[in-house]
Amino acid sequence: MIEKALSGSKQYWAWVTLLLATIAVAAYIYIRWQWEIGLGVTGLSRDVTWGFYIAQFTFMVGVAASAVMVVLPYYLHDHKEFGKITILGEFIAIASVVMCMTFIFVDMGQPFRILNVFLHPSPNSLMFWDTVVLSGYLVLNVIISVVTLDSERKGIAPPKWIKPVIILSIPWAFSIHTVTAFLYSGLAARPFWLTAILAPRFLASAFATGPALLILLVLILRKVTNFDAGKKPVQKLAMIATYAMAVNVFFVLMEIFTAVYSDMPEHTAHFRYLFVGLEGHDTYVAWMWMSVTLAVVSLVLLINPKTRRNESILTFACIAVVVSLWIDKGLAMVVAGFIPTVLGDVVDYVPTLPELMISLGIYALGLLLITVFYRMTLSVRRQLKTEGYK
Repeated sequence: MIEKALSGSKQYWAWVTLLLATIAVAAYIYIRWQWEIGLGVTGLSRDVTWGFYIAQFTFMVGVAASAVMVVLPYYLHDHKEFGKITILGEFIAIASVVMCMTFIFVDMGQPFRILNVFLHPSPNSLMFWDTVVLSGYLVLNVIISVVTLDSERKGIAPPKWIKPVIILSIPWAFSIHTVTAFLYSGLAARPFWLTAILAPRFLASAFATGPALLILLVLILRKVTNFDAGKKPVQKLAMIATYAMAVNVFFVLMEIFTAVYSDMPEHTAHFRYLFVGLEGHDTYVAWMWMSVTLAVVSLVLLINPKTRRNESILTFACIAVVVSLWIDKGLAMVVAGFIPTVLGDVVDYVPTLPELMISLGIYALGLLLITVFYRMTLSVRRQLKTEGYK
């Protein structure tokens, strides 16, 4: 079926060329600078050892896990309106997991040492289990996507053995972000992450981000192709994003209340650094208030049925959800765990240009995979429509 991605309009090939060029530039920067010099080309330091790469990994794990929000209603509760978009969600999951693995790869000083995780497994290490759940989730989604799309191309029902695989992928989706949260909350020396609700908070933000992204992609496909998933699944996804975003905001407020009301310096210092600055350091203050503003605006627009049903306003609300949660998880959350340090020092971290460009290349890789996967899917469905299948 890959041959279906090798044909398209001039606009399609222009987009693919742009993504390939971005990936090539990022690869050159990585090989020419980071591979030769090391992580010294990034903004990381002795005090801040996880930065932009790991933050993007954390954000994209949530996007990958969110595929369950279309798989679960369609396969377990027989919501037929999700039929046209379920495989689109699974393809987002595949691209997201590949991006997650790539972010881990570039974050390691000696990338090939990651093989030691498999050559010398340590079951008591959360890093080991994170690699297991991520690679397993990737395999599950690849199998499900290939089998279901091939069955759709042939105009036959998927084989019965795929149903247990699909059911297995549902709890597995929850596990990938839960284990990722445990990586942070298991570090007792980092009070900002030491909270029992970090895993639920991660899942809530994931189940808001994923549906919002899928809505945006479905609306883009409607504009640039003849594919229309219909208004009903879009509105169902919007409802899921609304509830998940509301829960996420509630969890964040619980975290802030606990830290502020207890007035324990080791807990409040991280929030002060993010929202008002600490000892003159205010790198992320403007970003965090932008995140708060976008979260509130998106919730107001999503909760109101009139604005939620207006697809132009819904588009803006979904963008606000994604940007707000990206700032929270993909920029500030990881860094704030290190600032202030365990010794009370405030050491700023700012991503460098090579760091940003390499990350941009990884995002381009994910977009390229989604472009190819969606091209294949839409080509199959266009062929079926031409041949008279419903």
